[in-house]
Amino acid sequence: MFRIVILFFLLFIGKDSFAQDINELRENAKAFMRSGDYANATMILNRCYQQTPEDISVIKDLSLSYFYQKDYTKAIEALKPNLDKDFTDDQCYQIAGMIYRAMDQSEACIGLFKKGLDKFPESGAMYFEMGEIMWAQKNYDAIKQWEKGIEKDPAYPGNYYSASKYYYLTKDKVWNLIYGEIFVNMEPQSSRTVEIKEILLNGYKKLFADANLSNAKEKNLFAKNFLEIMNKQTALGNFGINTGNLVMIRTRFLLDWNNEYADKFPLKLFVFHHQLLQEGLFDAYNQWLFGASENLAAFQRWTQNYSTQYAEFTEFQKNRIFRMPKGQYYH
Repeated sequence: MFRIVILFFLLFIGKDSFAQDINELRENAKAFMRSGDYANATMILNRCYQQTPEDISVIKDLSLSYFYQKDYTKAIEALKPNLDKDFTDDQCYQIAGMIYRAMDQSEACIGLFKKGLDKFPESGAMYFEMGEIMWAQKNYDAIKQWEKGIEKDPAYPGNYYSASKYYYLTKDKVWNLIYGEIFVNMEPQSSRTVEIKEILLNGYKKLFADANLSNAKEKNLFAKNFLEIMNKQTALGNFGINTGNLVMIRTRFLLDWNNEYADKFPLKLFVFHHQLLQEGLFDAYNQWLFGASENLAAFQRWTQNYSTQYAEFTEFQKNRIFRMPKGQYYH
């Protein structure tokens, strides 16, 4: 009996040590990847793969290591046999799509994403990638993919980014503004945010350039109501669209929206605006949102003149994560 207990103990210790060794090897490989030494990373990851051929994290890291070495054939070979297996996740399809793009195989990429969406129909990342490859082919039905991604996976930011840029190029400024502002709050520090902030400022300018904001032809009820209330602010728009005026326009819009449509169309973005108003941070938020795009020097002067207010907003922003919930899709 004592021998059996000892045997089980040794087996348990051996298994735990094996898992630890694999984890250590993976961490070593990641360290090599971070330093740009992909040859050593690939060597270690191949050892890991031989010992744990169904570890999806190892498979993805190995494929990426080949990808960064521009060995696209081996990169796709590492992933492709595993795409139909139960342990595969949607990130595998994203990586495979990235490889096919690098190989300039658009049709293979689209086929891959269709297959991936069949397997992961709630993946915002998959809809985003499908839309991006369609857009690259000048297929403007790409917007349908981004919209579906927003509906199915509202916490994924990429679809808001691409949809906002798409609507900026159309006459539909409502969704350009809504999606763009949601995006910058989901990714407040990303390089893409600077681009979208400028699009938002110009989007408001284009919105108020329309002589008839009420837009009786608008069929979408949310957008129709948005334009109806924004139309009440046209007198303020007559003084030009700048950061100062936008603070007043957006404050009045929010108060009217809360009185008339907040219950019918609850939207986290507007709830967030209301919170900022209550905490006295709405001015600073709008400066952060529009100021640098309008006039960088003037924005810097504002942050110096109102340093306490801007510091409070910055601290507030650092301590929150903005995520859109399901059930607030109105397009």
